[in-house]
Amino acid sequence: MSLKRIVSANSLMWLVIAAVSLLCLLPLLLILMISFTDEAEIVRHGYSFFPGKLSLEAYSLLFKSGKQMFNSYGITIFVTVVGTAAATLITGMASFAISNPSVRNRDKLAMYFFIPMVFSGGMVPWYMINRAIGLTDNILALIIPTLLFSPFNLFLVRNYMRELPISLIESAKLDGANDVTIAFKIFFPLSMPILATVALFYSIGYWNDWWNAIMLVSDINLYPVQYFLMKLKSEASMLKNMQSMAGGGAFKPQESLQMATAIITIGPIILLYPFLQRFFVKGLVVGSVKG
Repeated sequence: MSLKRIVSANSLMWLVIAAVSLLCLLPLLLILMISFTDEAEIVRHGYSFFPGKLSLEAYSLLFKSGKQMFNSYGITIFVTVVGTAAATLITGMASFAISNPSVRNRDKLAMYFFIPMVFSGGMVPWYMINRAIGLTDNILALIIPTLLFSPFNLFLVRNYMRELPISLIESAKLDGANDVTIAFKIFFPLSMPILATVALFYSIGYWNDWWNAIMLVSDINLYPVQYFLMKLKSEASMLKNMQSMAGGGAFKPQESLQMATAIITIGPIILLYPFLQRFFVKGLVVGSVKG
């Protein structure tokens, strides 16, 4: 194949990638523009990339609480960082245990972990257990109920670790290393792609979590950002309904408020993903198709 054909094929490939990337960015751009659009303009003309009138009312409403908004952000960031680190560590240690040939009954242990993927105890037992162990109206109520690792993530990591050479364990034990040393010094560094992948899963789960707050927390100072914004949206919707029943008046932000909420909540995850992208595809593919 000539050099000219190779250059042409590469140029075409880059054009296709650029076009697909642009198509992926357009929905985010539309959400951003709607969040800055006046509510009356949305009602009259619908969604538009080029709104006739811009407004900061939606963001003004979101940040009207001031300190409470930033407090909720701080709670969510703390819960996400601590919860993700702890959940990833637990998942990694459990995966090493059931992938280690020297662990007796590791297959039976794996089946024990597999059962929660098929059967669930239900909401009432979950709630009663959390109350019984004191997970109400404290920061741990936002971390521990989600901390117990996902069996799906467990088996992703287990399958990845099973592909690592057993000779690594044998050689390390000959040098006097115990299982903890082998796990943290050998297996975890070599399993960084899959551990980064499940860490991304856990971080998204913690960041988007509002269920624990609505079930276990009544203190407004412990509201994570997702639950706090959900309450704001509910209050705005109620005000809009009351306004309609009263016979109109100025438009209260509803559509623009939803889009502003989306922009505020997805920002940190979008910023986090590029740092983990190089691990994500490799870890997910290898961990899912092996074993």
